[in-house]
Amino acid sequence: MSVSKSMILGAGGATLTADEISLYRDERPWGFILFARNCIELPQIADLVAAMRDAVGRPDAPVLIDQEGGRVQRIRPPMIERYPSATALGEIYRQDREKGLRAAWLMSRLHAFDLMKLGVTVDCLPVLDVPVEGASNVIGDRAYGFDPQTVASMGKAAAEGLKAGGMLPIMKHMPGHGRGMADSHHELPVVTASRAELEGHDFVPFVAMKDELMAMSAHIVFTAYDDRDPATISPVVIEDVIRGHIGFDGLLVSDDTSMNALKGTIGERAARIMGGGCDIVLHCNGLMDEMKAVVKEVVPLSGKALQRAEAVERGFAAPDASDEQALRAEFHEMMAVA
Repeated sequence: MSVSKSMILGAGGATLTADEISLYRDERPWGFILFARNCIELPQIADLVAAMRDAVGRPDAPVLIDQEGGRVQRIRPPMIERYPSATALGEIYRQDREKGLRAAWLMSRLHAFDLMKLGVTVDCLPVLDVPVEGASNVIGDRAYGFDPQTVASMGKAAAEGLKAGGMLPIMKHMPGHGRGMADSHHELPVVTASRAELEGHDFVPFVAMKDELMAMSAHIVFTAYDDRDPATISPVVIEDVIRGHIGFDGLLVSDDTSMNALKGTIGERAARIMGGGCDIVLHCNGLMDEMKAVVKEVVPLSGKALQRAEAVERGFAAPDASDEQALRAEFHEMMAVA
């Protein structure tokens, strides 16, 4: 079988078009990502996931989703219940550390119950960004708290809940989006904090979780390391900070190629992501012309990137024997009291 290419792609709608099936079959993305536009009803989502995997001939191709809870939850009621934000869980942690950790684990375990039924195997959480006062609200209540230790502890619990349910987490946004004064979906944030400030605050949760198998990069310039390029396309940040200081040797996935923090055409962005040291180019919006531009620039997985991707594929484990209804009742009671 041909080796998958170094990319994760989205789809335009609730079912695959003939053009999408053809593109996936010919270009062999390593994985896929779902958004709200792809999620109309539960049986349809399961069918879409199966069709994506069938197109690449890999029944275990990773399928991702951003199902954090709060305002970032792609599958919503009535399909799946509305979950609280990370900040709401962090409030529990501040009142009772053990209860907070249990809440983070429980919510992730419930995400796994919801998503594994649909064939979705990767949840893009935990958010390990540590916001500072005045930062853009793009992170905001997606963060567990304003101190690195809270974020690291809650992030670990959330990741463990997913893994207990047979899923894998993706840490985001490495090496840290919490200091960004702009929304990287629309413009490029520039962080001027010193290395000492970053290493003592922003990078701490990622160091604590460096042994996880996957992380997503941040479209942010850190002038202390590279005053021109955002982390996603910066060989300096990826090598010196992410691989070096943080010590992360897992699969590094770019944040979305179509976000406007990145400059140039979609093809140029994809090429720079590949050249900067990310293992996987992520393209989310499902626009066919953009996907065609991405596939021209990505290459088949090889070397360390292939080894990291294979480690992810081996990293999926069977779910534990938890009772879904018992855990759901426990979580609802905990949130009602909070």
